[in-house]
Amino acid sequence: MLSSTATAAPIWIELPEAPVQSALYEASHVAFRAMVRDFLAKEVVPHHEAWAEAGIVDRSVWLKAGEQGLLGMDVPEEYGGGGVKDFRYNAILAAEVSRVGASGLGFGLHNDVVAPYLIDLCTDEQKARWLPGFVRGEIITAIAMTEPGAGSDLQGLQTTARRDGDDWVLNGSKTFITNGINADIVIVVARTDPQAGARGFSLLVVERGMPGFERGRNLAKIGLKAQDTAELFFDDVRVPSANLLGTEGHGFFHLMNNLPQERLSIAAVAVAASRLILDLTVDYCKSRTAFGRPIGKFQNTRFELAEMHTEVTIAETYLEKAILEHNAGRFTVEDAAMAKWWTTELQKRVVDRCLQLHGGYGYMLEYPVARAYLDSRIQTIYGGTTEIMKEIVGRSLGV
Repeated sequence: MLSSTATAAPIWIELPEAPVQSALYEASHVAFRAMVRDFLAKEVVPHHEAWAEAGIVDRSVWLKAGEQGLLGMDVPEEYGGGGVKDFRYNAILAAEVSRVGASGLGFGLHNDVVAPYLIDLCTDEQKARWLPGFVRGEIITAIAMTEPGAGSDLQGLQTTARRDGDDWVLNGSKTFITNGINADIVIVVARTDPQAGARGFSLLVVERGMPGFERGRNLAKIGLKAQDTAELFFDDVRVPSANLLGTEGHGFFHLMNNLPQERLSIAAVAVAASRLILDLTVDYCKSRTAFGRPIGKFQNTRFELAEMHTEVTIAETYLEKAILEHNAGRFTVEDAAMAKWWTTELQKRVVDRCLQLHGGYGYMLEYPVARAYLDSRIQTIYGGTTEIMKEIVGRSLGV
């Protein structure tokens, strides 16, 4: 996340050990966490600065992640996956990636967002075609919803697809697409029946190399520097009918069914990132002195830290409940909206206050809190803005 002129020692060697004991996790989860940490230390941390400079991670890390079983944990074993549908593993991976500041990895989108579409909606032929590569890291995935003129309002999407023989002819554009440069297959939301309202959307899988499918620039962002985020363009792209995902005309409903897990994934990152930066700030306040004593000895500082510790602890407790509810199939759209908006707003607030406690050093990019400040800002926007999340919650109350 450093600029091309900035230099710094790796920040991760100074991180406190994250807690692994929790009533939420069992022995298998603790072992998985240890494996993830070892993988990140060897295969990600030494390279992340270079990826940030390049604006994209090297595809080789996806292959290595596939070898370690970090992709498609819930993909059926017959396609090479872990065969275990347990979001606790996803949450652990998200937390550990956050812990080392590896914001360029698109594993969360691949595992938490795209995987359910492929597992639940693919035909047997599609599963055989895509899932083995998905698990091995040979096929990197993305999902394309947002358009230049339509963000959280999915009803405003203008990308269209019309039937022509055995193909769909796709036209339109998408923007802010995570994994957009590296992606080998992209789930595209398109309007297939302009007169059918919510029943007029379908999901089409566009594959790398299809004529008329072009990628725009790798977008320059204020944070998440190592993550490839791109514009995608579709000019009379002929998508075979065999690449229709799910049921024609049910695209909107497929999206609604899968958005809760996406938002839970974002909440998991928010909580993990909040705890990380708070722990680093507590350590900083113990060592940084002002007026002859550590700044942590000042009452205002202690109160600030106490408030943040309390809020993050409550968020951790809520997140654990949310994960268990999701595993049990009881996690609702409204639950996800509450989890997403509150934890991401908390993350934004915690990072801002922690930066303030760092003083001038908090503004320096060699400090983790500065990078976290830049990376956290997107959290309240993507996956549905805070305002949209509150609207969902409000409607559920009948108001």
